[in-house]
Amino acid sequence: MNIKRSALYLIILAFAVGCGVVQRQSPAPESVAATEQFLETVSHYSTGAGVKLGLESANFKLFVAIIDRVRDYYVDNIDYSRLVGAATKGMRVAYPQPTDANRNQLVQAAIRGMLGDLDPYSSYLDARSYSAMRDQTKGRFSGIGIQVTKEGDFIKVISPIDGTPAAKAGIKAGDLITHADGATLSGLVLREAVARLRGPVGSDVTLTVSRVGEPSFDVHIVRSVVRIKAVRWKLDGHIGYIRITAFSSRTTREFVQAVHDIRAQAGGGLAGYVLDLRNNPGGLLEQAITLSDALLNEGDIVLTRGRTHRQRYTAAHGDVTDGAPLVVLINKGSASASEILAGALRDHRRATLVGTRSFGKGSVQTILPLGNGDALKLTTSRYYTPSGQTVGKGIEPSVSVKLDKDHPGDEQIDRAYAILKSVAQR
Repeated sequence: MNIKRSALYLIILAFAVGCGVVQRQSPAPESVAATEQFLETVSHYSTGAGVKLGLESANFKLFVAIIDRVRDYYVDNIDYSRLVGAATKGMRVAYPQPTDANRNQLVQAAIRGMLGDLDPYSSYLDARSYSAMRDQTKGRFSGIGIQVTKEGDFIKVISPIDGTPAAKAGIKAGDLITHADGATLSGLVLREAVARLRGPVGSDVTLTVSRVGEPSFDVHIVRSVVRIKAVRWKLDGHIGYIRITAFSSRTTREFVQAVHDIRAQAGGGLAGYVLDLRNNPGGLLEQAITLSDALLNEGDIVLTRGRTHRQRYTAAHGDVTDGAPLVVLINKGSASASEILAGALRDHRRATLVGTRSFGKGSVQTILPLGNGDALKLTTSRYYTPSGQTVGKGIEPSVSVKLDKDHPGDEQIDRAYAILKSVAQR
């Protein structure tokens, strides 16, 4: 696919998938049967009366809609008995005493348990969470400023976002968050755990952090409005340094402008560019594709493979840097869209990758609206680099450089600069 049309295609695809699912007139018989089985369990659990909820109940419609979407779009084949079992377990774990919840709360807990059993990234978004997610992709939201995933019983930090309360407090990629304000996060699905970390601007939270090689410790953080400036740059001698903190809706536009500004300030004689993707947790797939296209003249950028579909994205001619030498910095906090960009540039030998292996988030999440302002975030595809390598195993750098905490400088940036200077001297 020509990338000059890719952004429009992605918008159309999202619209078509969302509307197509929402407009389904009749649920599949298998999902109806599974839902009836589960809701009968809910009725027994909550009242002991065994009263089956009707086909027109809101709980039934929501549950069957989610099962239908999982069946149609989830990246792997699904087993209805597994879904029902996970839903039932989620309900019982959340409310060991059924009298503590109404049926709506039980079904909500069941949905979270069911989706949490699929993978760490699929989740149900109520209207508030859906709105917050849209704000985040625009580069502005309220919170502490970290990208996280689920690992075992706890929350693993993919990356703190530059300049946010979490980054300023010293949170690092790879940290495990075990408690929030003394309450354990063990046993919670990702969405529930994240909700414990969020809160109004000005409120505070104390996180208990487990870090490899160190005893657990507490970190006190005051929440604030997080404004993500996607791109920062500077001219360092004859080297242009560009830091990308996230792939929001403005990232490619800001990157192209940074290249123009560096070139204008340098006035000629650039040795090349250092593109810093360290601790960049990713973001919008479309932005990873368009930014890759801005640096490649031809060839595949990324391949996505789902259970029922495959998609190939290919670059059109035109390199915003005019082929200038490029070094890309990655580490274990570089994830998702960062890995797509790094993998494409590496496979086409467009850039030298320096640092450590990236995070390895090799899956695509699609937002499927459910109506009434809520939505389902569902894993629908997996990423593969142009050479066919799964991103899920992480992207290996061309030059491995680990940071030494006793080293006074930044060894990875030093190596990147040395590579560019060496190229310029040839």
